[in-house]
Amino acid sequence: MNDLLNHPVVQGGIAPFVAALVVALVLGRARLGGLAVVAAFCTAVYLISGFSFTPLSATRKIVLLALAAPVIGILVDFAFKPTRVGTAILALAAGAATLWVFWPVLQQKDLKIALLMGGGAAVCVAWLVGFSLAALGAHPVRAGAAGLGIGIGVGVSAVLSASALYGQYGISLGAAAGAFLLPQMLGGKKYEAGATFMLPLALTAGLLAAASLILAQLPWYSLLALAFIPLAARLPAPEKSPLWILAVAVSACTLAVAAAAIALTWQFAGGQPG
Repeated sequence: MNDLLNHPVVQGGIAPFVAALVVALVLGRARLGGLAVVAAFCTAVYLISGFSFTPLSATRKIVLLALAAPVIGILVDFAFKPTRVGTAILALAAGAATLWVFWPVLQQKDLKIALLMGGGAAVCVAWLVGFSLAALGAHPVRAGAAGLGIGIGVGVSAVLSASALYGQYGISLGAAAGAFLLPQMLGGKKYEAGATFMLPLALTAGLLAAASLILAQLPWYSLLALAFIPLAARLPAPEKSPLWILAVAVSACTLAVAAAAIALTWQFAGGQPG
């Protein structure tokens, strides 16, 4: 059993998917199916590295923010009426959080490189959070498809960028999105996504992509390609078709953009995993 739980596929994919599916099935009708994201991510963290926050490294800061995000998401969905101003504030906060996570590392780099990498990463994370909340939060199937593309795109790109840890974490997000989509596809009824789903997914995926850029070897143009995945989830699709057809159509779009980002990273890495 220990050998099974120590397998990377189980730690980053299968176990997070099962945990997310259970949460989605149990809490989906209570408008809390979005907690599948944090369930999957926490499962991956527990199996891969365990929960420890001292010393507070960049990776541990990402885990801490991933745990805080669903709490904020629930407050946004149930205690406050989502507004454009509120979404903008969350996006700016996500950008600031990105600088907080990587500031000790950026301080050690040349000023020009630090500004470009830090500024680019902050803008990317802010964009992912802001656009995802504004354009996808009210559309659970599109939100799930976006999460599937982002999780797989970030996960595989991170592995190719010489970070297996961030790769497994990213793939766990894709597994969560798949688990969130599956009951909707089979049952034909939509769950609520909202900030409970989109905020932790977009923020955590964005931070993992930023970490792959700053701490590993992800090229900047792959980060840019990953940022286009939520846009792909908004492309025209057969809205009046059964949910499973809509999910497949939108997922095909997001996965195509994810594949482009992966291909760019693969080419940069010389065709070899990191």
